[in-house]
Amino acid sequence: MADTTETPQMVRATAKYIRVSPRKARLVADLVRGKSVPEARAILAFATRDAAVPVGKVLNSAAANADNNHGLRSDELVLAHVTVDPGPTIKRFRPRAKGSASPIMKRTCHITIGLAQPAERSRKRGN
Repeated sequence: MADTTETPQMVRATAKYIRVSPRKARLVADLVRGKSVPEARAILAFATRDAAVPVGKVLNSAAANADNNHGLRSDELVLAHVTVDPGPTIKRFRPRAKGSASPIMKRTCHITIGLAQPAERSRKRGN
């Protein structure tokens, strides 16, 4: 017999070409992955890392997408999908001694946040 329960709807938001290293942004993303939206906002508000600002903006954008485009209450959603992918690297050079140069890599990242309803709520709804 086929399972007729409905899969939870995923609401996404993406910010591309953010001038933060992906490694540093992943440290912030790991703090909020799996948390509810209000809890993630509180964590990002008090996070001391600079990458918390763009991650918070993407979170607010995903919550607004859920409210306005899909009619979902953002306070009831959890961060089901948080990824930080590397973007293009801007390459610069710094002059060094004896006419040489050393490279400077200015890294960028793409931040994606997906919100979904908690698994236990969606299972109860399907029964």
